[in-house]
Amino acid sequence: EVQLQASGGGLVQAGGSLRLSCAASGFTFDDYAIAWFRQAPGKEREGVSSHIRRRILNERDTFYADSVKGRFTISIDSAKNTVYLQMNDLKPEDSAVYYCAADLRSAAYSSNWPYVFAYDYWGQGTLVTVSS
Repeated sequence: EVQLQASGGGLVQAGGSLRLSCAASGFTFDDYAIAWFRQAPGKEREGVSSHIRRRILNERDTFYADSVKGRFTISIDSAKNTVYLQMNDLKPEDSAVYYCAADLRSAAYSSNWPYVFAYDYWGQGTLVTVSS
């Protein structure tokens, strides 16, 4: 059974940092897409970052939303089956519930990585609040 467990959210002042973790189980980091999404109250869920590995194509890519480029970094620890999102220089507009998601159907690619439909497994979310 595939499970994703997100953690690491909290309250931080603007300009501060947080590191989110997503512990994955039920699959190995072989051919996959792992992403972080966020959803603020009253807004749609949006893609923040995704790391995609397509073994058969020998491709490995990382993508970021324009709003977080240069501030957020996604990383994978395959030995621990854990995905991280390092968030620096946080802004009040980064406040949201953050979700990790996985695509094991080879559905996510460079053209659709930020869209919810590209992922088939979701974690429960962790709340990030950035105060001004």
